[in-house]
Amino acid sequence: MNLITAPQLLVNGDRLNQSIARLAQIGSLPNGGVKRIAYSKEDIEARNLVKHWMETAQMQVRIDAAGNIIGKYLGKDPNAPALATGSHIDTVPCGGHYDGAYGVLAGLEAVRVLQENELQLNRSIEVIVFTDEEGSMIGSKAISGRAIEDPNYYRRPDGTDIYTCLSKVGGNWNALKQARRSSREIAAFVELHVEQGPILESMGKQIGVVEGIVGQRRFTITVKGSANHAGTTPMQMRCDALVAAAQVILAVNRLGNTPGQQVATVGKMEVRPNAANVVPGWVEMSLDIRDLSSLHIDSLLEQLEIHLEEIAVATNTQIRLNSCLHNEPALAEPYIQQAIAQSCEALKLSYTHLPSRASHDAQELAQITDMGMIFVPSEQGISHNANEYTTPEQCIQGANVLLQTLIQLDRR
Repeated sequence: MNLITAPQLLVNGDRLNQSIARLAQIGSLPNGGVKRIAYSKEDIEARNLVKHWMETAQMQVRIDAAGNIIGKYLGKDPNAPALATGSHIDTVPCGGHYDGAYGVLAGLEAVRVLQENELQLNRSIEVIVFTDEEGSMIGSKAISGRAIEDPNYYRRPDGTDIYTCLSKVGGNWNALKQARRSSREIAAFVELHVEQGPILESMGKQIGVVEGIVGQRRFTITVKGSANHAGTTPMQMRCDALVAAAQVILAVNRLGNTPGQQVATVGKMEVRPNAANVVPGWVEMSLDIRDLSSLHIDSLLEQLEIHLEEIAVATNTQIRLNSCLHNEPALAEPYIQQAIAQSCEALKLSYTHLPSRASHDAQELAQITDMGMIFVPSEQGISHNANEYTTPEQCIQGANVLLQTLIQLDRR
């Protein structure tokens, strides 16, 4: 094979979009959505199809202990750390055609173009299909070495154990640690994904250069008041937990709207005794805060704790904040962001820098190697929904940026 000399090798857009449509047939729903739950027969059928496509593109295909499918297209120096890309093909119970699957198939299309033109990079390219991204992220967590060791954590809602699940897709729980990778094997990882948000569409930009995947803190906020008769308890003598909770929600919303890129959400609430004629005595709610800066999240939480103390005093209640999730931000490497931006400029595509506020397998790969992400627009920001849509042209544009980025990184 020859080294690449063409400045702008382009993907076969028709083939890419046909592959997306073909994969979407597996697990298709009457409303146009897709249901391919991890480890289901639909997931296994889709995995087998992608493996077949990889083999047809002359890739070496293996399945690791976590069930990840790894297709390797050999480079001129097959012993050098590879350039990796990919995503997932499992879906939520009613997902769309693009979330995850697009990144896998665009990576495959990049390899197909190289293979049919008898071209190769200096480094090998790996296209990875990660296991169960929509559920436990066990595939990418096993690669990063951060999988939870308790098998009960991964038990499915229907009771199926992780031993059975992984065996269905060619994995092996007892050998899970063997799936761990390092920068000695993967030089960089670039994930192409639909944005799953409205920013690119609202700005009229064709490509998003992801600055990083936001850190996420999740808490339960418990408000303890005093339940009492709604008719006989004077207003000024009440310890109404729901009134205090309402003020907490407003305080969270104000913090989320202060200058910065953070988001803050109360999305779940439980009220007790939850009766029309009883002053609420107890409320528990969720709190989700996300930002690219851990320091900024810490600052927001310090401000919130001050507000909670003030609300507790004013409402004669007790308010407790309990942590239940702590994910650090995963920042994209500047040189990969630069390669993506330069690829956009070479292809004459408009772009902007933005964070990813959703979780992706890339955040786990960032623990072991240099990471970058490319976004393409999602119509109306819709995702995890049958109405999820990215145009065929936008899919082609993103795949071309991915291909050119991989070529640039190989030359670095």
